[in-house]
Amino acid sequence: MAQDRIPSFPTRLAHLLKARFPCLYLCTWEEDRALAAIRKVAKDDALIKTRRSVFVWSVTSGLSGDGCAEGEDSKSPIKALEFAEKHAEAAVFVFKDFHVYFGGAGRPPDQTVVRKIRDLVPTLKRSQRPKSVIFLCPSLVLPTDLQKDMTVVDFELPSFAEIRTLLEEMVETNRATGRIRIDLNADETGRLSKAALGLTLQEAENAFARAMVEDGQLNIQDLEVILDEKCQVIKKSEILEFIKSDLRMDDVGGLENLKRWLKKRDKSWLDEAQCYGLPAPKGVLITGVPGCGKSLIAKAISAAWQLPLLRLDVGKIYSGLMGSSEENMRKAIKTAEAIAPSVLWIDEIEKGFPAAGGGGDSGVSSRVFGSFLTWMQEKTKPVFVVATANNIGSLPPEFLRKGRFDEIFFVDLPTQKELADIFTLHLKKRLTDPKVVGEFNLSDTALAELTNSTEGYVGAEIEQVVISGLFDAFADDRAVRLEDFVKAVKNMVPLSVTQAEQIRSIREWANVRAVAATAPEHRSGYLPAQPKERPPREEGRDIIASRGGRAVDF
Repeated sequence: MAQDRIPSFPTRLAHLLKARFPCLYLCTWEEDRALAAIRKVAKDDALIKTRRSVFVWSVTSGLSGDGCAEGEDSKSPIKALEFAEKHAEAAVFVFKDFHVYFGGAGRPPDQTVVRKIRDLVPTLKRSQRPKSVIFLCPSLVLPTDLQKDMTVVDFELPSFAEIRTLLEEMVETNRATGRIRIDLNADETGRLSKAALGLTLQEAENAFARAMVEDGQLNIQDLEVILDEKCQVIKKSEILEFIKSDLRMDDVGGLENLKRWLKKRDKSWLDEAQCYGLPAPKGVLITGVPGCGKSLIAKAISAAWQLPLLRLDVGKIYSGLMGSSEENMRKAIKTAEAIAPSVLWIDEIEKGFPAAGGGGDSGVSSRVFGSFLTWMQEKTKPVFVVATANNIGSLPPEFLRKGRFDEIFFVDLPTQKELADIFTLHLKKRLTDPKVVGEFNLSDTALAELTNSTEGYVGAEIEQVVISGLFDAFADDRAVRLEDFVKAVKNMVPLSVTQAEQIRSIREWANVRAVAATAPEHRSGYLPAQPKERPPREEGRDIIASRGGRAVDF
Protein backbone atom coordinates (compact mmCIF):
# COMPACT_ATOMS: atom_id res chain seq x y z
CA MET A 1 0.00 0.00 0.00
CA ALA A 2 1.11 3.56 -0.66
CA GLN A 3 1.25 4.55 2.98
CA ASP A 4 3.63 1.65 3.72
CA ARG A 5 6.28 3.31 1.51
CA ILE A 6 6.23 6.58 3.45
CA PRO A 7 9.15 6.71 5.93
CA SER A 8 8.30 7.14 9.58
CA PHE A 9 8.84 10.51 11.25
CA PRO A 10 12.06 9.41 13.08
CA THR A 11 13.54 8.18 9.79
CA ARG A 12 12.61 11.35 7.89
CA LEU A 13 13.94 13.59 10.66
CA ALA A 14 17.19 11.62 10.83
CA HIS A 15 17.69 12.01 7.07
CA LEU A 16 17.13 15.76 7.27
CA LEU A 17 19.53 16.17 10.19
CA LYS A 18 22.21 14.06 8.50
CA ALA A 19 21.75 16.12 5.33
CA ARG A 20 22.28 19.26 7.48
CA PHE A 21 19.03 20.99 6.64
CA PRO A 22 19.42 24.24 8.61
CA CYS A 23 15.79 25.12 9.50
CA LEU A 24 12.91 22.69 9.95
CA TYR A 25 9.29 23.54 10.78
CA LEU A 26 7.12 21.05 12.72
CA CYS A 27 3.45 21.94 12.86
CA THR A 28 1.81 20.10 15.77
CA TRP A 29 -0.11 20.62 19.00
CA GLU A 30 1.74 17.74 20.66
CA GLU A 31 4.87 19.43 21.95
CA ASP A 32 5.80 16.73 24.46
CA ARG A 33 5.45 13.88 21.97
CA ALA A 34 7.36 15.81 19.31
CA LEU A 35 10.17 16.70 21.72
CA ALA A 36 10.42 13.08 22.85
CA ALA A 37 10.74 11.99 19.23
CA ILE A 38 13.38 14.65 18.48
CA ARG A 39 15.45 13.69 21.53
CA LYS A 40 15.23 10.02 20.61
CA VAL A 41 16.48 10.66 17.07
CA ALA A 42 19.30 12.95 18.29
CA LYS A 43 20.67 10.17 20.53
CA ASP A 44 19.96 7.13 18.33
CA ASP A 45 23.18 5.78 16.79
CA ALA A 46 21.15 3.54 14.48
CA LEU A 47 19.40 6.54 12.90
CA ILE A 48 22.05 9.24 13.04
CA LYS A 49 25.84 8.93 13.00
CA THR A 50 26.73 12.03 15.03
CA ARG A 51 24.86 12.42 18.31
CA ARG A 52 23.51 15.87 19.00
CA SER A 53 22.62 17.80 22.14
CA VAL A 54 19.05 19.10 22.24
CA PHE A 55 18.29 22.66 23.41
CA VAL A 56 14.73 23.87 23.89
CA TRP A 57 13.59 27.50 23.91
CA SER A 58 10.33 29.16 24.92
CA VAL A 59 9.55 32.81 25.54
CA THR A 60 8.62 32.08 29.18
CA SER A 61 11.54 29.84 30.16
CA GLY A 62 14.30 30.83 27.77
CA LEU A 63 16.84 28.20 26.71
CA SER A 64 17.21 24.91 28.51
CA GLY A 65 19.95 22.36 27.93
CA ASP A 66 23.53 21.61 28.88
CA GLY A 67 25.81 24.65 28.51
CA CYS A 68 23.11 27.06 27.37
CA ALA A 69 22.87 30.67 28.44
CA GLU A 70 21.14 31.36 31.75
CA GLY A 71 19.28 34.40 32.89
CA GLU A 72 16.82 36.80 31.37
CA ASP A 73 18.74 37.26 28.10
CA SER A 74 17.98 33.69 27.01
CA LYS A 75 14.26 34.58 26.78
CA SER A 76 15.00 36.99 23.96
CA PRO A 77 14.52 35.31 20.56
CA ILE A 78 17.49 37.21 19.12
CA LYS A 79 19.77 36.13 22.00
CA ALA A 80 18.60 32.53 21.65
CA LEU A 81 19.35 32.55 17.91
CA GLU A 82 22.77 34.05 18.63
CA PHE A 83 23.48 31.21 21.05
CA ALA A 84 22.65 28.70 18.31
CA GLU A 85 24.93 30.61 15.95
CA LYS A 86 27.91 30.56 18.34
CA HIS A 87 27.48 27.06 19.76
CA ALA A 88 30.44 24.94 18.62
CA GLU A 89 29.15 21.40 19.21
CA ALA A 90 26.69 19.23 17.29
CA ALA A 91 23.21 20.21 18.41
CA VAL A 92 19.52 20.54 17.63
CA PHE A 93 17.81 23.77 18.74
CA VAL A 94 14.05 23.53 19.24
CA PHE A 95 12.15 26.84 19.35
CA LYS A 96 8.56 26.68 20.64
CA ASP A 97 5.80 28.96 19.33
CA PHE A 98 8.13 30.93 17.08
CA HIS A 99 5.26 31.47 14.64
CA VAL A 100 4.21 34.54 16.67
CA TYR A 101 7.25 36.32 15.21
CA PHE A 102 6.32 35.27 11.66
CA GLY A 103 3.15 37.39 11.42
CA GLY A 104 -0.17 36.10 10.11
CA ALA A 105 -3.80 37.06 10.90
CA GLY A 106 -3.17 40.58 9.66
CA ARG A 107 0.04 41.05 11.69
CA PRO A 108 3.32 41.76 9.91
CA PRO A 109 6.31 39.53 10.71
CA ASP A 110 9.04 40.72 13.07
CA GLN A 111 11.63 41.76 10.49
CA THR A 112 14.49 41.71 13.00
CA VAL A 113 13.82 38.07 13.89
CA VAL A 114 13.27 37.11 10.25
CA ARG A 115 16.55 38.78 9.25
CA LYS A 116 18.41 37.04 12.07
CA ILE A 117 17.13 33.63 10.93
CA ARG A 118 18.23 34.36 7.35
CA ASP A 119 21.69 35.36 8.62
CA LEU A 120 21.82 32.17 10.68
CA VAL A 121 21.11 29.80 7.77
CA PRO A 122 24.55 30.00 6.03
CA THR A 123 26.29 29.75 9.43
CA LEU A 124 24.48 26.49 10.19
CA LYS A 125 25.32 25.11 6.76
CA ARG A 126 29.05 25.93 7.08
CA SER A 127 29.42 24.79 10.69
CA GLN A 128 32.11 22.16 11.27
CA ARG A 129 29.77 20.29 13.60
CA PRO A 130 26.21 19.56 12.40
CA LYS A 131 23.61 21.97 13.78
CA SER A 132 19.92 22.41 12.93
CA VAL A 133 17.08 24.61 14.17
CA ILE A 134 13.56 23.19 14.56
CA PHE A 135 10.58 25.50 14.97
CA LEU A 136 7.84 23.69 16.90
CA CYS A 137 4.51 25.48 16.39
CA PRO A 138 0.78 24.59 16.55
CA SER A 139 0.02 26.33 13.24
CA LEU A 140 1.91 26.87 10.00
CA VAL A 141 2.83 30.52 9.51
CA LEU A 142 5.69 31.32 7.14
CA PRO A 143 6.63 34.79 5.92
CA THR A 144 7.59 35.01 2.27
CA ASP A 145 11.20 35.86 3.20
CA LEU A 146 11.71 32.47 4.89
CA GLN A 147 9.86 30.14 2.55
CA LYS A 148 13.02 29.10 0.67
CA ASP A 149 15.05 28.62 3.86
CA MET A 150 12.50 26.54 5.78
CA THR A 151 11.62 22.87 5.35
CA VAL A 152 8.18 21.86 6.62
CA VAL A 153 8.16 18.39 8.20
CA ASP A 154 4.91 16.52 8.77
CA PHE A 155 4.38 15.22 12.29
CA GLU A 156 1.59 12.70 12.18
CA LEU A 157 -0.99 12.11 14.86
CA PRO A 158 -0.40 9.07 17.08
CA SER A 159 -0.42 5.73 15.29
CA PHE A 160 -2.67 2.83 16.15
CA ALA A 161 0.21 1.14 17.96
CA GLU A 162 0.87 4.23 20.11
CA ILE A 163 -2.78 4.62 21.08
CA ARG A 164 -3.14 0.91 21.81
CA THR A 165 -0.03 1.03 24.02
CA LEU A 166 -1.54 4.00 25.89
CA LEU A 167 -4.85 2.18 26.36
CA GLU A 168 -3.16 -1.02 27.56
CA GLU A 169 -1.07 0.96 30.07
CA MET A 170 -4.20 2.68 31.39
CA VAL A 171 -6.02 -0.65 31.59
CA GLU A 172 -3.20 -2.27 33.55
CA THR A 173 -2.90 0.68 35.92
CA ASN A 174 -6.62 0.80 36.68
CA ARG A 175 -6.98 -2.97 36.82
CA ALA A 176 -4.30 -3.04 39.52
CA THR A 177 -6.19 -0.50 41.65
CA GLY A 178 -9.41 -2.49 41.39
CA ARG A 179 -11.53 0.67 41.26
CA ILE A 180 -12.39 0.36 37.56
CA ARG A 181 -13.96 -2.76 36.08
CA ILE A 182 -12.25 -3.69 32.80
CA ASP A 183 -14.26 -5.84 30.39
CA LEU A 184 -12.27 -5.90 27.15
CA ASN A 185 -10.81 -8.69 25.06
CA ALA A 186 -7.98 -8.21 22.56
CA ASP A 187 -10.32 -7.52 19.64
CA GLU A 188 -12.33 -4.95 21.59
CA THR A 189 -9.15 -3.25 22.78
CA GLY A 190 -8.15 -2.92 19.14
CA ARG A 191 -11.54 -1.46 18.19
CA LEU A 192 -11.39 1.15 20.95
CA SER A 193 -7.85 2.06 19.92
CA LYS A 194 -8.87 2.29 16.27
CA ALA A 195 -11.81 4.51 17.18
CA ALA A 196 -9.42 6.94 18.91
CA LEU A 197 -7.30 7.42 15.78
CA GLY A 198 -7.24 11.08 14.84
CA LEU A 199 -6.98 12.25 18.44
CA THR A 200 -3.77 13.44 20.04
CA LEU A 201 -2.35 11.25 22.79
CA GLN A 202 -3.67 13.67 25.38
CA GLU A 203 -7.13 13.71 23.78
CA ALA A 204 -7.14 9.90 23.58
CA GLU A 205 -6.07 9.63 27.22
CA ASN A 206 -8.85 12.03 28.21
CA ALA A 207 -11.41 10.01 26.21
CA PHE A 208 -10.38 6.71 27.81
CA ALA A 209 -10.34 8.28 31.28
CA ARG A 210 -13.80 9.76 30.76
CA ALA A 211 -15.12 6.38 29.58
CA MET A 212 -13.79 4.77 32.76
CA VAL A 213 -15.18 7.27 35.26
CA GLU A 214 -18.65 7.71 33.72
CA ASP A 215 -19.85 4.26 34.83
CA GLY A 216 -16.85 2.83 36.67
CA GLN A 217 -16.01 0.40 33.89
CA LEU A 218 -14.43 0.18 30.46
CA ASN A 219 -15.97 -1.98 27.75
CA ILE A 220 -16.79 -1.94 24.05
CA GLN A 221 -19.93 0.13 24.73
CA ASP A 222 -17.61 3.05 25.48
CA LEU A 223 -17.05 3.52 21.75
CA GLU A 224 -19.75 6.19 22.01
CA VAL A 225 -17.57 8.17 24.43
CA ILE A 226 -14.63 8.04 22.02
CA LEU A 227 -16.81 9.26 19.14
CA ASP A 228 -18.15 12.04 21.34
CA GLU A 229 -14.60 13.24 21.99
CA LYS A 230 -13.96 13.22 18.24
CA CYS A 231 -17.02 15.43 17.89
CA GLN A 232 -15.03 18.19 19.60
CA VAL A 233 -12.58 18.21 16.68
CA ILE A 234 -15.46 18.64 14.22
CA LYS A 235 -17.09 21.47 16.15
CA LYS A 236 -13.95 23.55 15.69
CA SER A 237 -13.76 23.04 11.90
CA GLU A 238 -16.87 25.14 10.97
CA ILE A 239 -17.08 23.52 7.51
CA LEU A 240 -17.93 19.98 8.60
CA GLU A 241 -20.91 19.08 10.76
CA PHE A 242 -21.02 16.15 13.15
CA ILE A 243 -24.27 14.17 12.77
CA LYS A 244 -25.44 12.11 15.72
CA SER A 245 -27.29 9.06 14.46
CA ASP A 246 -28.74 6.07 16.30
CA LEU A 247 -30.40 4.57 13.23
CA ARG A 248 -29.91 0.89 12.62
CA MET A 249 -29.83 -0.82 9.25
CA ASP A 250 -33.09 -2.51 10.26
CA ASP A 251 -34.68 0.94 10.51
CA VAL A 252 -34.28 1.33 6.74
CA GLY A 253 -36.96 -0.54 4.81
CA GLY A 254 -35.80 -2.52 1.79
CA LEU A 255 -32.53 -1.84 -0.10
CA GLU A 256 -31.28 -5.30 0.90
CA ASN A 257 -28.70 -5.45 -1.89
CA LEU A 258 -27.04 -2.25 -0.67
CA LYS A 259 -27.22 -3.45 2.94
CA ARG A 260 -25.46 -6.72 2.07
CA TRP A 261 -22.71 -4.83 0.25
CA LEU A 262 -22.19 -2.57 3.27
CA LYS A 263 -22.27 -5.45 5.75
CA LYS A 264 -19.42 -7.21 3.95
CA ARG A 265 -17.27 -4.09 4.34
CA ASP A 266 -17.93 -3.52 8.03
CA LYS A 267 -14.69 -3.50 10.07
CA SER A 268 -12.61 -3.54 6.86
CA TRP A 269 -10.45 -0.73 8.27
CA LEU A 270 -9.32 -2.96 11.16
CA ASP A 271 -6.11 -4.98 11.19
CA GLU A 272 -7.98 -8.21 10.46
CA ALA A 273 -8.67 -6.98 6.92
CA GLN A 274 -4.95 -6.49 6.34
CA CYS A 275 -4.46 -10.26 6.51
CA TYR A 276 -6.49 -10.47 3.30
CA GLY A 277 -4.58 -7.60 1.70
CA LEU A 278 -7.73 -5.48 1.61
CA PRO A 279 -7.67 -1.68 1.44
CA ALA A 280 -10.19 0.40 3.36
CA PRO A 281 -13.28 1.00 1.16
CA LYS A 282 -13.27 4.38 -0.57
CA GLY A 283 -16.98 5.10 -0.65
CA VAL A 284 -20.28 4.69 -2.41
CA LEU A 285 -22.39 6.93 -4.64
CA ILE A 286 -26.14 6.52 -4.12
CA THR A 287 -28.47 7.95 -6.73
CA GLY A 288 -32.12 7.47 -7.48
CA VAL A 289 -35.64 8.72 -6.98
CA PRO A 290 -35.99 11.47 -4.34
CA GLY A 291 -37.48 10.36 -1.03
CA CYS A 292 -36.46 6.70 -1.29
CA GLY A 293 -34.00 6.57 1.62
CA LYS A 294 -30.64 7.74 0.27
CA SER A 295 -29.94 10.10 3.18
CA LEU A 296 -31.38 7.59 5.65
CA ILE A 297 -28.93 4.89 4.59
CA ALA A 298 -26.01 7.31 5.02
CA LYS A 299 -26.97 7.82 8.66
CA ALA A 300 -27.50 4.09 9.16
CA ILE A 301 -23.98 3.31 7.88
CA SER A 302 -22.46 5.46 10.61
CA ALA A 303 -24.45 3.78 13.38
CA ALA A 304 -23.95 0.26 12.02
CA TRP A 305 -20.18 0.69 11.64
CA GLN A 306 -19.90 2.72 14.88
CA LEU A 307 -17.98 5.47 13.11
CA PRO A 308 -18.45 9.26 13.36
CA LEU A 309 -20.66 10.72 10.62
CA LEU A 310 -19.51 14.02 9.14
CA ARG A 311 -21.64 16.00 6.74
CA LEU A 312 -19.85 18.24 4.26
CA ASP A 313 -21.85 21.31 3.29
CA VAL A 314 -20.28 22.20 -0.05
CA GLY A 315 -21.94 25.61 0.11
CA LYS A 316 -19.66 26.51 3.02
CA ILE A 317 -16.64 25.61 0.90
CA TYR A 318 -17.38 28.55 -1.40
CA SER A 319 -18.18 31.02 1.39
CA GLY A 320 -15.60 33.37 2.82
CA LEU A 321 -12.98 35.60 1.25
CA MET A 322 -11.84 35.44 -2.35
CA GLY A 323 -9.31 32.65 -2.79
CA SER A 324 -10.34 30.81 0.38
CA SER A 325 -12.47 28.12 -1.30
CA GLU A 326 -9.54 25.85 -2.13
CA GLU A 327 -8.18 26.22 1.42
CA ASN A 328 -11.63 25.42 2.84
CA MET A 329 -11.73 22.18 0.86
CA ARG A 330 -8.24 21.21 2.03
CA LYS A 331 -9.25 22.01 5.60
CA ALA A 332 -12.37 19.86 5.35
CA ILE A 333 -10.40 16.93 3.94
CA LYS A 334 -7.70 17.28 6.58
CA THR A 335 -10.29 17.32 9.38
CA ALA A 336 -12.06 14.23 8.02
CA GLU A 337 -8.73 12.40 7.80
CA ALA A 338 -7.71 13.57 11.27
CA ILE A 339 -10.57 11.66 12.91
CA ALA A 340 -10.46 8.65 10.55
CA PRO A 341 -11.87 6.06 10.46
CA SER A 342 -14.99 8.07 9.71
CA VAL A 343 -17.92 8.41 7.30
CA LEU A 344 -18.05 11.59 5.19
CA TRP A 345 -21.55 12.31 3.87
CA ILE A 346 -22.11 14.71 0.96
CA ASP A 347 -25.83 15.16 0.34
CA GLU A 348 -27.05 16.10 -3.16
CA ILE A 349 -23.51 16.38 -4.43
CA GLU A 350 -24.63 17.44 -7.91
CA LYS A 351 -25.84 20.74 -6.40
CA GLY A 352 -22.60 21.28 -4.53
CA PHE A 353 -20.50 21.43 -7.70
CA PRO A 354 -22.84 23.05 -10.21
CA ALA A 355 -20.10 24.81 -12.16
CA ALA A 356 -17.57 21.95 -12.13
CA GLY A 357 -15.80 22.01 -15.44
CA GLY A 358 -17.51 25.25 -16.42
CA GLY A 359 -16.64 28.90 -16.37
CA GLY A 360 -18.08 31.99 -14.81
CA ASP A 361 -16.27 31.86 -11.47
CA SER A 362 -12.62 32.25 -12.54
CA GLY A 363 -12.14 28.49 -12.31
CA VAL A 364 -12.72 28.25 -8.55
CA SER A 365 -15.32 25.46 -8.88
CA SER A 366 -13.05 23.49 -11.19
CA ARG A 367 -10.09 23.75 -8.82
CA VAL A 368 -12.14 22.81 -5.75
CA PHE A 369 -13.76 19.92 -7.56
CA GLY A 370 -10.40 18.81 -8.93
CA SER A 371 -8.90 18.78 -5.43
CA PHE A 372 -11.77 16.63 -4.20
CA LEU A 373 -11.46 14.18 -7.11
CA THR A 374 -7.70 13.82 -6.60
CA TRP A 375 -8.20 13.14 -2.89
CA MET A 376 -10.89 10.55 -3.65
CA GLN A 377 -8.51 8.75 -5.98
CA GLU A 378 -5.36 8.94 -3.85
CA LYS A 379 -6.61 8.91 -0.23
CA THR A 380 -5.10 6.31 2.06
CA LYS A 381 -6.84 7.23 5.32
CA PRO A 382 -10.03 5.21 6.08
CA VAL A 383 -12.57 7.94 5.27
CA PHE A 384 -15.64 6.30 3.73
CA VAL A 385 -17.41 8.79 1.45
CA VAL A 386 -21.17 8.51 1.03
CA ALA A 387 -22.38 10.81 -1.74
CA THR A 388 -26.05 11.06 -2.64
CA ALA A 389 -27.46 12.54 -5.82
CA ASN A 390 -30.90 12.98 -7.37
CA ASN A 391 -29.80 14.27 -10.79
CA ILE A 392 -26.78 12.10 -11.51
CA GLY A 393 -26.64 13.25 -15.13
CA SER A 394 -25.31 16.67 -14.12
CA LEU A 395 -22.12 15.18 -12.66
CA PRO A 396 -19.03 15.04 -14.91
CA PRO A 397 -18.03 11.56 -16.15
CA GLU A 398 -14.63 11.59 -14.41
CA PHE A 399 -16.47 11.66 -11.08
CA LEU A 400 -18.19 8.36 -11.82
CA ARG A 401 -15.31 6.19 -12.95
CA LYS A 402 -13.98 3.33 -10.84
CA GLY A 403 -11.34 4.28 -8.31
CA ARG A 404 -13.28 7.24 -6.98
CA PHE A 405 -16.16 5.20 -5.59
CA ASP A 406 -16.23 1.48 -4.98
CA GLU A 407 -19.77 1.19 -6.34
CA ILE A 408 -22.68 3.26 -7.65
CA PHE A 409 -26.09 2.18 -6.37
CA PHE A 410 -29.48 3.13 -7.76
CA VAL A 411 -32.40 3.45 -5.33
CA ASP A 412 -35.65 2.92 -7.20
CA LEU A 413 -39.29 3.19 -6.19
CA PRO A 414 -39.99 0.58 -3.49
CA THR A 415 -41.16 -2.88 -4.53
CA GLN A 416 -44.19 -4.45 -2.83
CA LYS A 417 -41.92 -6.26 -0.36
CA GLU A 418 -40.14 -2.99 0.43
CA LEU A 419 -43.44 -1.13 0.77
CA ALA A 420 -44.55 -3.70 3.32
CA ASP A 421 -41.28 -3.29 5.24
CA ILE A 422 -41.61 0.52 5.22
CA PHE A 423 -45.24 0.45 6.38
CA THR A 424 -44.36 -2.00 9.15
CA LEU A 425 -41.44 0.14 10.35
CA HIS A 426 -43.43 3.38 10.52
CA LEU A 427 -46.54 1.84 12.07
CA LYS A 428 -44.61 -0.03 14.76
CA LYS A 429 -42.55 3.08 15.48
CA ARG A 430 -45.63 5.29 16.05
CA LEU A 431 -48.33 2.93 17.31
CA THR A 432 -47.08 2.40 20.85
CA ASP A 433 -50.06 3.63 22.92
CA PRO A 434 -52.87 1.02 23.41
CA LYS A 435 -55.45 3.81 23.33
CA VAL A 436 -54.33 4.82 19.82
CA VAL A 437 -53.94 1.24 18.57
CA GLY A 438 -57.41 0.17 19.70
CA GLU A 439 -58.61 -2.68 17.50
CA PHE A 440 -56.26 -1.87 14.63
CA ASN A 441 -54.28 -4.95 13.58
CA LEU A 442 -51.54 -4.85 11.00
CA SER A 443 -52.50 -8.20 9.54
CA ASP A 444 -51.25 -9.60 6.25
CA THR A 445 -54.57 -8.64 4.68
CA ALA A 446 -54.31 -5.02 5.91
CA LEU A 447 -50.72 -4.79 4.83
CA ALA A 448 -51.55 -6.17 1.38
CA GLU A 449 -54.33 -3.58 0.96
CA LEU A 450 -51.96 -0.77 1.89
CA THR A 451 -49.10 -1.93 -0.36
CA ASN A 452 -51.39 -2.60 -3.36
CA SER A 453 -52.80 0.92 -3.10
CA THR A 454 -49.40 2.60 -2.76
CA GLU A 455 -47.51 1.14 -5.70
CA GLY A 456 -45.31 3.93 -7.00
CA TYR A 457 -45.04 5.72 -3.65
CA VAL A 458 -41.61 6.55 -2.22
CA GLY A 459 -40.61 5.90 1.39
CA ALA A 460 -41.10 9.54 2.41
CA GLU A 461 -44.64 9.44 1.03
CA ILE A 462 -45.41 6.26 2.97
CA GLU A 463 -44.31 8.01 6.15
CA GLN A 464 -46.65 10.91 5.36
CA VAL A 465 -49.51 8.47 4.72
CA VAL A 466 -49.02 7.06 8.22
CA ILE A 467 -48.75 10.52 9.78
CA SER A 468 -51.82 11.83 7.92
CA GLY A 469 -53.89 8.82 9.03
CA LEU A 470 -52.84 9.33 12.64
CA PHE A 471 -53.79 13.03 12.42
CA ASP A 472 -57.31 12.04 11.36
CA ALA A 473 -57.60 9.74 14.38
CA PHE A 474 -56.15 12.41 16.65
CA ALA A 475 -58.58 15.07 15.41
CA ASP A 476 -61.54 12.77 16.25
CA ASP A 477 -59.98 11.66 19.55
CA ARG A 478 -60.31 7.97 18.76
CA ALA A 479 -58.26 4.90 17.93
CA VAL A 480 -56.73 4.70 14.49
CA ARG A 481 -58.41 2.62 11.77
CA LEU A 482 -57.21 1.12 8.51
CA GLU A 483 -59.60 3.44 6.69
CA ASP A 484 -57.59 6.44 7.94
CA PHE A 485 -54.53 5.27 6.00
CA VAL A 486 -56.53 4.29 2.92
CA LYS A 487 -58.08 7.76 2.87
CA ALA A 488 -54.62 9.36 3.14
CA VAL A 489 -53.43 7.32 0.16
CA LYS A 490 -56.36 8.46 -2.01
CA ASN A 491 -55.69 12.11 -1.14
CA MET A 492 -52.01 11.99 -2.14
CA VAL A 493 -50.56 12.23 -5.64
CA PRO A 494 -47.22 10.36 -5.62
CA LEU A 495 -43.92 11.53 -7.05
CA SER A 496 -44.08 8.77 -9.68
CA VAL A 497 -46.97 10.70 -11.25
CA THR A 498 -45.80 14.29 -10.83
CA GLN A 499 -42.25 13.54 -11.99
CA ALA A 500 -42.83 10.59 -14.28
CA GLU A 501 -40.54 11.84 -17.07
CA GLN A 502 -37.66 12.58 -14.69
CA ILE A 503 -37.90 9.15 -13.06
CA ARG A 504 -37.93 7.44 -16.44
CA SER A 505 -34.82 9.39 -17.43
CA ILE A 506 -33.01 8.46 -14.20
CA ARG A 507 -33.84 4.79 -14.74
CA GLU A 508 -32.53 4.82 -18.30
CA TRP A 509 -29.23 6.20 -16.99
CA ALA A 510 -29.04 3.67 -14.14
CA ASN A 511 -29.81 0.58 -16.24
CA VAL A 512 -26.24 0.37 -17.53
CA ARG A 513 -24.29 2.52 -15.06
CA ALA A 514 -25.49 1.61 -11.57
CA VAL A 515 -26.30 -1.41 -9.44
CA ALA A 516 -29.82 -1.79 -8.07
CA ALA A 517 -29.99 -1.25 -4.31
CA THR A 518 -33.01 -3.56 -4.17
CA ALA A 519 -32.25 -7.27 -3.79
CA PRO A 520 -32.88 -9.36 -6.94
CA GLU A 521 -35.35 -11.63 -5.13
CA HIS A 522 -37.48 -8.57 -4.33
CA ARG A 523 -37.33 -7.31 -7.92
CA SER A 524 -38.15 -10.54 -9.73
CA GLY A 525 -41.82 -11.05 -10.52
CA TYR A 526 -42.74 -7.55 -9.40
CA LEU A 527 -45.32 -6.46 -11.94
CA PRO A 528 -47.99 -4.12 -10.62
CA ALA A 529 -51.66 -4.74 -11.07
CA GLN A 530 -53.42 -2.74 -13.72
CA PRO A 531 -54.91 0.50 -12.43
CA LYS A 532 -58.58 0.30 -11.67
CA GLU A 533 -59.15 3.93 -10.79
CA ARG A 534 -57.51 7.34 -10.79
CA PRO A 535 -56.40 7.50 -14.46
CA PRO A 536 -53.73 10.13 -13.72
CA ARG A 537 -51.69 7.41 -12.06
CA GLU A 538 -51.45 5.22 -15.19
CA GLU A 539 -48.22 6.87 -16.28
CA GLY A 540 -46.72 6.29 -12.86
CA ARG A 541 -47.65 2.61 -12.96
CA ASP A 542 -45.93 2.26 -16.33
CA ILE A 543 -42.78 3.51 -14.62
CA ILE A 544 -43.10 0.92 -11.88
CA ALA A 545 -43.21 -1.93 -14.37
CA SER A 546 -39.70 -1.32 -15.71
CA ARG A 547 -37.22 -0.95 -12.89
CA GLY A 548 -33.80 0.73 -13.06
CA GLY A 549 -30.34 -0.45 -12.07
CA ARG A 550 -28.41 -3.62 -12.92
CA ALA A 551 -29.61 -6.67 -10.98
CA VAL A 552 -26.39 -7.67 -9.21
CA ASP A 553 -26.65 -9.90 -6.14
CA PHE A 554 -24.22 -9.21 -3.27
